[in-house]
Amino acid sequence: MKTRVTELLGCRYPIIQGGMMWVGRAEMAAAVSNAGGLGIVTALTQPTPEALALEIARCRTLTDQPFGVNLTILPSANPPPYEAYLDVVIESGVKVLETAGNNPKAYIDKARAQGVRIVHKCTSVRHALSAERNGVDAISIDGYECAGHPGEDGIGGLLLFALAARKVKVPLIASGGIGDGRTMAAAFALGAEGVNLGTRFCATREAPIHDHIKQALVDADERHTNLIFRTLHNTGRVLKTPVSDQVVAIEQRPGGCEFKDIQHLVSGQKGRVALETGDVHAGLVWAGQVVGLIDDIPTCAELIERMVRECRMHLAAATRMVD
Repeated sequence: MKTRVTELLGCRYPIIQGGMMWVGRAEMAAAVSNAGGLGIVTALTQPTPEALALEIARCRTLTDQPFGVNLTILPSANPPPYEAYLDVVIESGVKVLETAGNNPKAYIDKARAQGVRIVHKCTSVRHALSAERNGVDAISIDGYECAGHPGEDGIGGLLLFALAARKVKVPLIASGGIGDGRTMAAAFALGAEGVNLGTRFCATREAPIHDHIKQALVDADERHTNLIFRTLHNTGRVLKTPVSDQVVAIEQRPGGCEFKDIQHLVSGQKGRVALETGDVHAGLVWAGQVVGLIDDIPTCAELIERMVRECRMHLAAATRMVD
């Protein structure tokens, strides 16, 4: 497939693996890139910038195809050394940086001056336009179906992708609710030139998470996610588990909820334990409504080839209908 996204990123298919915490490791990114998509190594999964440099080097031993690095920049009282992570990306010769959260223009300018292409993830058209003005090369826009933080507007992908395609001039990548060739075709019909998959890539053989978690994604349907942090105006979508049910219950208590009331349940380290041990009682498992489309655990190559084949089939069928 040839779109502005494949030309920009250097991949065979316009399919990007989302930069997921604890999942975006070298083996995951390499499997996606080897299959013709664009794999993403998640910078902050690594404890230090030096560890990120080693992970990028490890990824290069597993693939000779292009891959990118995700750097999510969030406000924090004790922020990680974001610029040091960025310096590693530049010095390691990685040519694609996926950013999310805040996106300081100084970081964009620094990366682009070294030939790095910036794909910025956002959840609204207004934020997409702001990122475009700041000089990003492509926009990855998340519909409300997505895992992670879908924003506070509650706009689903069907409308959000179409709205963004009308207004954004740089290449547009649809994210959230994409899990098969049918949804990929729909994203293209709405004006996207690429798709971003997170949850769907978690249910692949190469994903570095426990088989029990992968099976939980297969067993879930589209109703089996919870919205958490909604009352704190930092909405997140996660798999419906005993832990996330408890978080929702605390948030709905009379008198409201403060973050300290749920902090013991939602720490990132507990989520890491859940992914690595397969114990859904250990912490949060981030997942989108696309779990309703997941019914097997293929290799990344099998998944991508199937999606591309089905996408072409559905686009051709739609064309025949209007003809």
